[in-house]
Amino acid sequence: MRVLLSEASSLTAREHLSVLGPSGIRVDVASSSSLAMAKFSRWCRRVVPVPRSADDPRGYLAAIAAALRRDSYDALLPTHEQAWLFAAGRHLLPADAPLAVADIDAFDQIQSKLACCRLLDALGLPQPAWSLLASAADARRVELPCWLKASYSTAGRGVRHVTSPDQAARAYGELAASGHVLAQQPATGTYAQVAGLFSHGRLVAVHTSEQAGRGAGGSAAGRISVDHPRPRADIERLGAHLGWHGGLTLDYLHRDGTPQYIEANARTVEPGNPAASGVDLPALTIAISRGESLPVTPVVGRPGVRTHSSLALMLGAAETTRSRAAAVRALLAGLDRQGELRHSREVLTPLLADPLSLVPVVVVASQLLLRPDRAQALAAGAVRDYAVPPAAVDAVRARVTSRASGSADDG
Repeated sequence: MRVLLSEASSLTAREHLSVLGPSGIRVDVASSSSLAMAKFSRWCRRVVPVPRSADDPRGYLAAIAAALRRDSYDALLPTHEQAWLFAAGRHLLPADAPLAVADIDAFDQIQSKLACCRLLDALGLPQPAWSLLASAADARRVELPCWLKASYSTAGRGVRHVTSPDQAARAYGELAASGHVLAQQPATGTYAQVAGLFSHGRLVAVHTSEQAGRGAGGSAAGRISVDHPRPRADIERLGAHLGWHGGLTLDYLHRDGTPQYIEANARTVEPGNPAASGVDLPALTIAISRGESLPVTPVVGRPGVRTHSSLALMLGAAETTRSRAAAVRALLAGLDRQGELRHSREVLTPLLADPLSLVPVVVVASQLLLRPDRAQALAAGAVRDYAVPPAAVDAVRARVTSRASGSADDG
């Protein structure tokens, strides 16, 4: 079996390799970067060169389409925001492309933070109080502290925590260039995620996990699977309402499993912990993409399973402390499974099973040893490789409109 990953720079892409590779599935990766992390793996069989999807979305889709026509892939797996681009540009891919993505109308209700907040309110799903800001003056009047969020962003790059009116006004100015800006009151509790996988609105698999180690941008570099029935029921309701097809993830903060939703991702996020807990999201996504038979009832992960990503823990420690010693301690604790990581499984760079994954560890560690304040820049470089801004999707949509107009004029 052969699959193609939509990009090679994200942690999610690298974890797909760690899940798919040991099962014997041949994994090729599309990449616009010579140093993409997923390329350094014995499970990466081939690299498909593509333009950066943010810079040349039509060229990117053309390269993916050519690869699908040239090779007999069993599935195209969107590991990051390319899922949004595939939904908007589905007509530019082969009609029989083995791909599980929802319709673009459904994506529009999740990808935009403003639309998503409105949708959660309409469905009665719990979230912190929020408001739409129209100006810097509005930002000065919000209840503090709070979070300001650009309607479109990824990896926490469009989010600011503000504690004063002046800080709120400055943050609004930084974020407004990309569109609408929302103010959201803080939620309390432990950060967690619920990952759902759907086939045309039917829930196929679901997994809940909470943060057990901090990565760059506050991400979950360490996870423990948990038993949270309410988030499982909520994402099933959300996916059914949207007729969702493929992966869908909700971020939330919780107390005793009672959630407040703070973010949505229109894709599968980092499948290592779900797989370790008995929910193989990549394999199930392949089955959905191929139209194979699926479980009659949703597959649910077992609780209490710990996983971690040593490289991500090192980046998180460097970003938080700007200390070489702290970064090295975090890396060594992950690699040697020390302390709370004693019973945790490495899901990003499993060195014994995949010795080539040592390369990105050494590269990142050497840069942080020279300059521990480089953590944000390193993370931002990876984000640039896989992010898809609204303009890229609009360019594909514009092509659809142009074709429709041309057909009408010709007639």
